[in-house]
Amino acid sequence: MIYSLALYLYALAVMLVSPFHKKARLMVKGQRNTFRILKSNICKDDKYIWFHAASLGEFEQGRPLMERLRIQYPQYKILLTFFSPSGYEVRKNFEGADIICYLPFDTPGNVRSFIRLARPVMAFFIKYEFWNNYLHACKKRNIPVYSVSSIFRENQIFFRWYGHIYRDVLKCVTYFFLQNEHSRQLLKDIGITNTTVVGDTRFDRVIDIRKQAKSLPLVETFKDGRTVMVAGSSWAPDEDLIISYFNNHPTMKLILAPHVVNESHLKEIESKLKRPHLRYSKAEDLKSATADCLIIDCYGLLSSIYRYGEVAYVGGGFGVGIHNVPEAAVYGIPVIIGPNNKKFREAQALLEKGGCIEINDEKTYSQAMDRLLADEAFRRKSGQVCHDFIYNNAGASDIIFKSVPF
Repeated sequence: MIYSLALYLYALAVMLVSPFHKKARLMVKGQRNTFRILKSNICKDDKYIWFHAASLGEFEQGRPLMERLRIQYPQYKILLTFFSPSGYEVRKNFEGADIICYLPFDTPGNVRSFIRLARPVMAFFIKYEFWNNYLHACKKRNIPVYSVSSIFRENQIFFRWYGHIYRDVLKCVTYFFLQNEHSRQLLKDIGITNTTVVGDTRFDRVIDIRKQAKSLPLVETFKDGRTVMVAGSSWAPDEDLIISYFNNHPTMKLILAPHVVNESHLKEIESKLKRPHLRYSKAEDLKSATADCLIIDCYGLLSSIYRYGEVAYVGGGFGVGIHNVPEAAVYGIPVIIGPNNKKFREAQALLEKGGCIEINDEKTYSQAMDRLLADEAFRRKSGQVCHDFIYNNAGASDIIFKSVPF
């Protein structure tokens, strides 16, 4: 009762701010369209397997399973839902799913309508997604629910002294495919044993991405045999460090893919650069060879661009948290990250093993770059650590796929 009331209040708050907030506006509009999408596209003769991802990162973790399902069990249709606009708006045209829509707020009325229209035969919830009313509705209707790439920490509400009120939702899950042993032990301590530690499906995804990486002749021409740093998903604090060092080291080249791509931010980046630079969208082969910095002013290329670097920098570590380290590490290059990395298991493991290097300020960044550029043996060794870590942790998707009775 309290949970549902809180959901109603949250939904009301989102609706009230939507005229002034783009993401809220997209969410409200998208959720209003969900039932229309389901009514228009669900075929009663088909069997739907439902994948739910909060946002883009969770989608990437679920994608290897969807792609395997597509190939091995084509008799099933795939329904993919997102909660966040940052996931839906980027992947609303994903060809690996038959129907893609927003997941309406977890209110009793929305849940009844959604389940009645979608009629899923099973569901996969990715990582942190534990919606109380949806999961209870699935259990009531005998719809198996699998929690994939799930990971738990002691400070989550389920494990607090008052957490027994919230633990019932976990008992609605048919099976947990966990990322680590610590999560298994936490669940065991509260009486949940339907678990297996398989690792993170994200490793499988980045390996798939590497295999499918696009050849980018323009970037190849830009590289021109030089040592290249690829800075991905950078924010302003990252860029201040990266550009300052780059301006004073003429032997290296820089590919900069900022997290925010808009005209004002691109101009801000360009104002800081003191060496020849080009935006990707305006570059030509002849011009790119003479530039020292290539600014990636579009989305969708970063995962392929890392292949051209000798060193990677993954941004976000001076703000919201680092972005996708495995996406760079899969290419066997060392990865530099900022200090906000403690919640990222793969980053912590790579820091311990020597594949990642943590920097905290301009001084530590300069020290890291000086060594990586000057000591090729050290650079190669760090890169090999990254490569081995990714490939040694792959295989979760295959284990999950073989364990689920389709």
